[in-house]
Amino acid sequence: MIAPANAPPRLTAESLTRSFEGRRVVDDVSFSVPAGQVACLLGPSGCGKSTTLRLIAGVDMQDSGRILVDGKLVCDTTFRVPPERRAIGLMFQDFALFPHLSVAENVAFGLTGGYAANRARVDELLERVRMTAHLGSYPHALSGGEQQRIALARALAPRPRIMLMDEPFSGLDERLRDGIRDETLALMKEEGTAVLLVTHEPEEAMRMADQILLMRDGRIVQQGAPYNLYNAPADREAAAFFSDINVLRGRVQGALTDTPFGEFLTPGVPDGTEVEIVIRPQHLKIDFDRAGMGPAATPENGTAAHASVVRSRFLGRESLVEFVTDEGGIALNANVPGVFLPPAGTRMWLMLRRDRVFVFPR
Repeated sequence: MIAPANAPPRLTAESLTRSFEGRRVVDDVSFSVPAGQVACLLGPSGCGKSTTLRLIAGVDMQDSGRILVDGKLVCDTTFRVPPERRAIGLMFQDFALFPHLSVAENVAFGLTGGYAANRARVDELLERVRMTAHLGSYPHALSGGEQQRIALARALAPRPRIMLMDEPFSGLDERLRDGIRDETLALMKEEGTAVLLVTHEPEEAMRMADQILLMRDGRIVQQGAPYNLYNAPADREAAAFFSDINVLRGRVQGALTDTPFGEFLTPGVPDGTEVEIVIRPQHLKIDFDRAGMGPAATPENGTAAHASVVRSRFLGRESLVEFVTDEGGIALNANVPGVFLPPAGTRMWLMLRRDRVFVFPR
């Protein structure tokens, strides 16, 4: 189900704030989610993700700001549509199925139509989540993955315009999680539902989201498509949230910063400013120290730095090699595909791709 091109966003949050005991837990949060799109509120525990979700759901009240659904106001500081009238569905880690109701009764619980219309909707959704054979079963007889499917069907039954999901897949077995997660989101996209999902796992957000809202200390520090957040992080902390990083530190002189890998251009940064140069382990390339080899600069690899292996470990799909540089004694990690386990003390050259480096003021 595709919304008209000129339709307002299905969900809009404008300058939401919420404080508890003098501490601002949600701080000037703004974003929008179009129909049929998935937005992930991503961040560490305690950053304000779940509180933001509660404000949208209507179970808590913001101190300031507005919430709109399809361009219509549902809540500000003086006007408030009750939660049950917001056309918003909820899914949480605890599926909260009613143990005394059958599968069909659980799915039908929030429906308000006649018997025939309700039964048709229940049958439709159970077929779509492949649970028709269990319509007379009770929750205790279902596996975790089957309970997840019933919870999804129940949440979708009233045709919510927005679905709020708080870590809904974290309780599932890892072998089931990817498949159920993908099926769930595909079904909601087909229904034209806007999804706002909370997670603290970057890989999950990257896999699921059309847009990521990266939160820290109650604020959205960066938002956009997963590709953009990964490849153009707003700061060092944003880069580190999506992957391990190596950090080189230096001081700017004449728009240049000197490092064991040579000088880096830092235009527009005042002289004397301390900067951090961030490189991900997978972008650090290595080569054996051969007699007479020097750290020659190349357009592809930049300038090489001499280092010694501290430790190497095989992680399954790749190997992690830990180094310390000759110059400055800087600890650096490199990820190498496959099995690569040089012994401690092995002398090697490290090279990095300058087009994959991020420079941030410290």
